[in-house]
Amino acid sequence: MAKPNYQFEKRQRELEKKRKQEEKRQRDAAAKSLPEGSASESAADAPESAEAGGPASAG
Repeated sequence: MAKPNYQFEKRQRELEKKRKQEEKRQRDAAAKSLPEGSASESAADAPESAEAGGPASAG
């Protein structure tokens, strides 16, 4: 049986954390640039969730 590659798994977790932090930073920056009234209904999140779904959700 092959040994598990813990370094690869750790690197993948770190990359996922970094990606999520970057997305959060971008959402926060977008929310700050919007007027406060429209910040509660953040329309910036909707396109991101649609992209994450990929072509499977479109067809």
